[in-house]
Amino acid sequence: MLFPLLLLIAQQQTTALPPKSGPVLRDAERARAAAAKAAAPAPAGEPPRFTKCMDLATGDPGAAIDEAVKWGADKGGMFARQCLAVAYTNQGRWDSAAAAFEEAAGEAETAKDGTRAAIYWTQAGNAWLAAKKPPKARAAINAALASGMLKGLALGEAYLDRARAAVAAGENAGARADIDVAIAKAGDDPLAWLLSATLARRMNDLPRAQKDIAEAVKRAGDDAAVQLEAGNIAAASGDEAAAKTAWNKVLVAAPTSPQATAARAALAQFDAAPAK
Repeated sequence: MLFPLLLLIAQQQTTALPPKSGPVLRDAERARAAAAKAAAPAPAGEPPRFTKCMDLATGDPGAAIDEAVKWGADKGGMFARQCLAVAYTNQGRWDSAAAAFEEAAGEAETAKDGTRAAIYWTQAGNAWLAAKKPPKARAAINAALASGMLKGLALGEAYLDRARAAVAAGENAGARADIDVAIAKAGDDPLAWLLSATLARRMNDLPRAQKDIAEAVKRAGDDAAVQLEAGNIAAASGDEAAAKTAWNKVLVAAPTSPQATAARAALAQFDAAPAK
């Protein structure tokens, strides 16, 4: 029978957060993008030193770390910590980056700068996710949300990041509640729809999965991660033709990507002998 084979294929494709081939970001890339966003604007009163440090964080992270440590000892406060965190981020030292962002958040709270504190907490959460430490990520994002300083898109992205932490921890029910808020406030982010669709498939809610992956395809149809999940959902729904079409699109969009490897394995199963 075809349906059991398709179901097996879908069950074998279980990436929590599909990696990037286009606009959908995996943990490390999302953390880097968030850190870059947090780097601006330069702080009033210290722009020359901040600008120098941030330039180093991009071009020579090792030198930036030295500069940020010296600046921190010279009462650099949250901005020195921010530069240090961004430098660690650009080295892929996620635990160190997360800790530095948390220290920046503490400095911002001491300075009564609630907006920057909330931003730093979200950066810390992203770095903890990249470090594969979802409980610490959730704690940092909870601090950002508790501040009440996040609004609009930033608020939706924070809920999405907390949902990612919940998915990574295997807490699907909590993830669903947060994803629904994220979609309401950050619905232009294809990752919100992709994660929602993936979670719905895992929770055996195929109508929701089909609806949400269609939204992800509208926003990022050329993304291999989106097409991989579209194939997974089609397979789980027993639609062989749609599954094959989506997985073949993965091969065209990103032939050397991890998603392509998964798609090839899924397509190969169509030639496997039926189980007896």
